[in-house]
Amino acid sequence: MLKTKAAVLREAGPDRWWEIDELELAEPKAGEVLVRLRAAGLCHSDDHIRNGDIPGRLPMVGGHEGEGVVEAVGSEVTRVAEGDRVVCSFIPACGKCRYCSTGRQNLCDLGANAMVGCLPDGTFRFRSGDDEFGGMCALGTFSEYAVLSEGSVVPYQADVAPELAALVSCGVTTGWGSAVYAAGVRAGETVVIFGIGGVGINAVQGARYAGAKNVIAIDPVPFKLEMAKVLGATHTFTDPAAARELIVDLTRGQLAEHAILTVGVMTTDVVLRAAEMVGKDGQVTITGVGNYELGVPGSLVAMYQRRFHGVCFGSANPLYDIPRLIGLYQSGDLKLDELVTKRYRLDEVNQGYRDMLDGKNIRGVVIHDQS
Repeated sequence: MLKTKAAVLREAGPDRWWEIDELELAEPKAGEVLVRLRAAGLCHSDDHIRNGDIPGRLPMVGGHEGEGVVEAVGSEVTRVAEGDRVVCSFIPACGKCRYCSTGRQNLCDLGANAMVGCLPDGTFRFRSGDDEFGGMCALGTFSEYAVLSEGSVVPYQADVAPELAALVSCGVTTGWGSAVYAAGVRAGETVVIFGIGGVGINAVQGARYAGAKNVIAIDPVPFKLEMAKVLGATHTFTDPAAARELIVDLTRGQLAEHAILTVGVMTTDVVLRAAEMVGKDGQVTITGVGNYELGVPGSLVAMYQRRFHGVCFGSANPLYDIPRLIGLYQSGDLKLDELVTKRYRLDEVNQGYRDMLDGKNIRGVVIHDQS
């Protein structure tokens, strides 16, 4: 049985943090692969688990953005082979369920175990003594090694730094897809994006790529707004009220076609402010998570034909869009280098999350040291 060092969570709460522990890792079974992880992104969703905002089965190995190399494969594996470089997909794609077979791979039924962390057969591969550890989103990329379902890995051929490819696991694809797919941004439109973190910054990139005339970024942290300008925002604001005044002026009172909500902790107030910024037949696309109520007055919805659309993984197809986005990076159409604010060792994971909560990072990345 393989030994692996991992960042784990045994209890949730505001005063709880990730612990570094050595776990045992069972060999891959049928349809599973052993991956040597090389890099893992520090996404806010893992911090929601730590903080207790989102319930999850504990103990758990953190991490759901990751890149690595396939070290071994179990029987019946056809998607990848030993030696393949892979990006982990926090939403698996089996290719067979009702949702995969109807073009909605981002809703694959294998994702049902995301907050439990077990493999599709209902069992666990991480263990310490009598404790069985799940992996965040059935992954656990805050570990040097992990056994994953082949549905959770996507092979890629490009020569890209592991920490850049890792970001396409979640933040890049979720944000870009929220603009391009879920919102369906078109050339010439006005788009406002609330929250410029690891997801929102890529919604900015997606809106720019789709041809939006006005890409308006809102965030309380000036550093993030400066980065939003680098990645395609035409206007930036810390104050939503000031942003709305500009939108009225830019659109001659018609307001924006789209508001995309990617804040780290969603609130009712954010939804209301977004609803007031989109015009007739406009759409509020909700990507951010949190325990809140929409709380939108009916008069803001029916009479103006406004739409509120929840979205998972940017409505993207992992098998198609992960290699596609890496290809867009190689062609210069997508920025990835600029997203990585700081690199951390695995034992610095808590510092990475403190930096994120303090507004210092667009995205921190753990580089696994296996020398």
